[in-house]
Amino acid sequence: MKKFLALALFVLLGLSFTAQASSKELVVFAAASLTETLTRITAIYESKNEGVSVVCNFDSSGTLKTQIQEGAQCDVFISAAPRQINELQGLGLLLDETRTDLLENKISLAVPSGNPSGIKSFGELAQRLRDGKIFLAIGNSDVPVGQYTQKIFEFYGLDEGALAQRGLLTYGANVKEVTSQVSEAAVDCGIIYATDAKSAGLEVVDTATRDMCGRVIYPAAVVRESSDREEAMKFLEFLKGEEAGEVFRSVGFTHIH
Repeated sequence: MKKFLALALFVLLGLSFTAQASSKELVVFAAASLTETLTRITAIYESKNEGVSVVCNFDSSGTLKTQIQEGAQCDVFISAAPRQINELQGLGLLLDETRTDLLENKISLAVPSGNPSGIKSFGELAQRLRDGKIFLAIGNSDVPVGQYTQKIFEFYGLDEGALAQRGLLTYGANVKEVTSQVSEAAVDCGIIYATDAKSAGLEVVDTATRDMCGRVIYPAAVVRESSDREEAMKFLEFLKGEEAGEVFRSVGFTHIH
């Protein structure tokens, strides 16, 4: 009996060791605007890759960039703008050969249900801001959606600092916070991504052109200190594939690959 128990224990320990050895955890840092979409895609990936668990950390691209710089464990980084990827690449923290422009988004002017303020365009927004007759939610300056907003302000010759001093602006630490302010009708309107507006069921009254803010590109790359480069590159290839592309397109992204 003792020999049988010892053998059973040995087998169980062996099975446990094998399961642990075959289990992989992939850590993905992704822009907050990817929350709903990437959550769906990672579930698909896990279902097709037994033993692989994908853990996502969603936040502003600026915050995620800082975390990677400070040594946080991350395998794949997806930013809502090239700036953060460029900075990490300049520091040698990414595998250059894995960098890819994955998605394109749009910058939208979104309004609460019923559009109480009656705002209809970016041009009208600019005039109302000059007149002091609108309350607008935007992203912080270290957040990509906030940086695109700054370009729109420059396009219309608006002084963000002066507008803030007049109490016409309120800020969000990431695009989800800005979206929430619009959804809750805490503001007259907000400048957010088209995909976030769609996910939140918000009305979009205008979309920024390239002349106003440039292209809204989401680049991605494998982090140099990835704990499993092979799996990280495999996941990135999956994101570039058609199955993931269908999910990205379903919420309004342009899937570049």
